[in-house]
Amino acid sequence: MAERTNRRGRPGYDLDGLLDVAVQVFNERGYDGTSMEVLAGRLGITKSAIYYHVSGKDELLRLGVNRALDALFAVVDEPAATTGPAIDRLEHVVRRSVQVLVDELPFVTLLLRVRGNTRVERQALSRRREFDQVVSDLVKEAEREGSIRPDVDPALTSRLLFGMVNSIIEWYRPARGLRAEHVAEAVTKIAFDGLRSGPA
Repeated sequence: MAERTNRRGRPGYDLDGLLDVAVQVFNERGYDGTSMEVLAGRLGITKSAIYYHVSGKDELLRLGVNRALDALFAVVDEPAATTGPAIDRLEHVVRRSVQVLVDELPFVTLLLRVRGNTRVERQALSRRREFDQVVSDLVKEAEREGSIRPDVDPALTSRLLFGMVNSIIEWYRPARGLRAEHVAEAVTKIAFDGLRSGPA
């Protein structure tokens, strides 16, 4: 589960509120380009008020990427992702991953931009690889079951599926009124109508 707390320091900011702003600034300036001074200035509080909640910006990064990762791993534990034909489980994982991306857009954006420059980033990348492996295994299982066209390479399929999903961070804006379920429906229809070996 995502790490949250209602602990309060200076009035007006709990950890969730501080994390929301920090992730926004990380996405705007880059993690390396964001200092505690910059964060304090954006929040309108002192650095000591930030340190009341966290040990430093690396902890804010850890909380931010883990919020995205925890939500994604929760998807692969859902009943529809663990029972039934592999192709249906794969479609569920892709559909729900799109919904997670839209619902947790700033946090998934942060996750997809980490490059492994710090211990926290390397840990996040390791968990991302674990998630990618789950998806890759589902693709391979669907191929063995004969549900995926035999002329499509499973490894390439995994990369293309989540390349399409992850690209949503570059253009999706909630204010435009496009709902998560509509995006998820479009992605799964485009992807799985082409992937399935039989009639869609």
